[in-house]
Amino acid sequence: MSCVIGKRTAETTHRFLSDVKSRITDARFQLTTDGFHFYRRGVEMCSLGSGLRAAYQAVRGHWPARRRSEVLPTKNHGVISKIRDGRPDPEHISTSYVERANLSLRMHLRRYTRLTNAFSKKLDNLKAAVTLYVAFYNFCRTHQTLRVTPAMEAGLTDHVWSVAELLQTV
Repeated sequence: MSCVIGKRTAETTHRFLSDVKSRITDARFQLTTDGFHFYRRGVEMCSLGSGLRAAYQAVRGHWPARRRSEVLPTKNHGVISKIRDGRPDPEHISTSYVERANLSLRMHLRRYTRLTNAFSKKLDNLKAAVTLYVAFYNFCRTHQTLRVTPAMEAGLTDHVWSVAELLQTV
């Protein structure tokens, strides 16, 4: 899992995609994003490889102009998938997994929720909290669909870590 904390800028996107590139072990892989314009340029700048199959996915809908906390789409008009490079498998063009990971992060780590007492005002505190959460999520939390932790599924460990074991490692 790759995680970079920062503003939605070209620099942060480049750091994220460089981190992704350093983790790629297979010559052929598929990348699906939400079409954020910095991803399009960043994928080209980072030279993610000739085996890249890239696609973008966006939800069409109407969002009324209101406060962020009140914004809900009034109607979903469908999903648009665009192939950018290579020949991605249409069955796997989906942002559902990353959106679910973002939802889990926001629900378990309330530091992203403004107007709460857990909201992070200092970037270093936010980075520390997210790092601990990602480590817990991948090494300590058994996932219902996998029936093991993501680290066990990836072959990084052979058992579910306790929080004490995680903190000793950090």
